[in-house]
Amino acid sequence: MTGKKVVATNQAPAAIGPYSQAIKIGNLIFTSGQIPLDPASGRIVDGGAAEQTARVMANLQAVLAAARAGLEDIVKTTVYIKDMNDFSAINEVYGRYFTQEPPARSCVEVARLPKDVLVEIEAVAVVGNNGGR
Repeated sequence: MTGKKVVATNQAPAAIGPYSQAIKIGNLIFTSGQIPLDPASGRIVDGGAAEQTARVMANLQAVLAAARAGLEDIVKTTVYIKDMNDFSAINEVYGRYFTQEPPARSCVEVARLPKDVLVEIEAVAVVGNNGGR
């Protein structure tokens, strides 16, 4: 394994605390939780759980791209949702991004998320095992 490398991109929201957007160590990438902030405006996207999930996935893609990875490299996600009643809407959008060989996933309802968003997703990805990037 090689040393720890901080992953950062302006194509995803900047960290709003003392953490990195992602850390890459060897062929592993650990993303911080992504919330539905538009990276250009810094504002939460308009709409409900579906719209927020789409923005979260776009932010996740941007962070992974900065680490020379993609959604297909994700092996595990953790989805945090504010209200389990939104599970179907979140799941439907999430499923559009993982049509083949979806990663392992945990999904938990939480009392509150940063900036009172409806969804946050973090991921672990593995690159380079199949002649990857």
